Amino acid sequence: MNFVLKAATVIDPSSPFHNQTVDILIENGIITDIDALIDTKDGVEEVKLDTLHVSQGWFDSSVSFGEPGYEERETIIHGLTVAAKSGFTNIALNPNTLPITDTSASVGFLMGKAMNNAVNLHPIGALTTKSEGVDLAELYDMQQAGAIAFGDYKKAIRNPNLLKIALLYAQNFNGLVLSFPQDNSIAGKGMVNEEEQSTLLGLKGIPALAEELQISRDIYLLEYTGGKLHIPTISTAKSVALVREAKAKGLQVTCSVALHNIALTDKSLETFDTNYKVLPPLRTQNDVEALLEGIEDGTIDMITSDHRPMDVEHKKVEFDNAKYGSIGLESSFGVLNNIISTEKAVALLTQGKSIFGIEDIPVAKGNKANLSLFIPKGNDTFTEEHILSTSKNSALLGKVTKGKVYGIISNGKVILK
Repeated sequence: MNFVLKAATVIDPSSPFHNQTVDILIENGIITDIDALIDTKDGVEEVKLDTLHVSQGWFDSSVSFGEPGYEERETIIHGLTVAAKSGFTNIALNPNTLPITDTSASVGFLMGKAMNNAVNLHPIGALTTKSEGVDLAELYDMQQAGAIAFGDYKKAIRNPNLLKIALLYAQNFNGLVLSFPQDNSIAGKGMVNEEEQSTLLGLKGIPALAEELQISRDIYLLEYTGGKLHIPTISTAKSVALVREAKAKGLQVTCSVALHNIALTDKSLETFDTNYKVLPPLRTQNDVEALLEGIEDGTIDMITSDHRPMDVEHKKVEFDNAKYGSIGLESSFGVLNNIISTEKAVALLTQGKSIFGIEDIPVAKGNKANLSLFIPKGNDTFTEEHILSTSKNSALLGKVTKGKVYGIISNGKVILK
């Protein structure tokens, strides 16, 4: 399919057309021309969208669906459609399936299901067999099959020697190790942030210390072993300071923050709505402000939706019994764009690709068309009508959004809402 995007404003500092409004000609999946005005030839379809902006395709580093094992929450194909209509051309899929993604065969299954899709699915392999934290999984074999990183989703690595061995071993093939930041011996049976709010509500708390001790330990191990460590979804002020200090030492450590951890605080828990039961838990306003500072100074490398569909049977229950997790793909851009500038939002949705070994494709002539299409202005409120996912467990319902997403162009396909 050949088509031309008309009057598209480019938001891509790596592109020679950054901040310019241009026409973009795409033929057989390749950007063949970019100019102020391109005449539409026979066999070329015009795509005209109001106030259209484009950037290189967005990436989400922490996405869960359900298939295999939990298809009632979300299938791979439907989940990828949600991602496309939310502006993402690349997603990293967590290994929290049934069975766990801990072999080359299970990675191959995921890659096969996503074949020929507009959205590129990149599996994260489990770090340990069955994510039980005992034995290392088949890391090299999984990488050969297509895994881009290794971590046990929302499960802390209790044994420091196991993480040490993983960091050493992964260096043989330039592997990226993920370590979820929570010391379970400190977290105990906590469910929400341990602070004034947890006491008022009578809910068991998870101290910020549980996260910070784990991060401190992991950074010490990284300093000893070398290698590459990614800390997903940090949530406290001290965690930001620890990562900032580690980066100043020259360590190869990166981190992300979940969007709901900068959009919400533990004050939201007053309603006992289980959509706000997420891990790491929602923290205080002081933590949110520190996270935003970490975003501004580059300590935090990327934003993730931490998209985790959960069926109603596991959410419409007492708070103690509810499962953790919130969907977030479809609300990501609008909520983020309302918190920080559009250019910064786009940067946080794209710069994580290089960390995970995914190709950066600037908006330039001769490159593959891997584009996110959006509008940066216009306010709205995120409601259930905006939810595209099979599961409806969103912590961001009711949040004010800014701008909207049209869709993507990727792998020779155009996907629009």
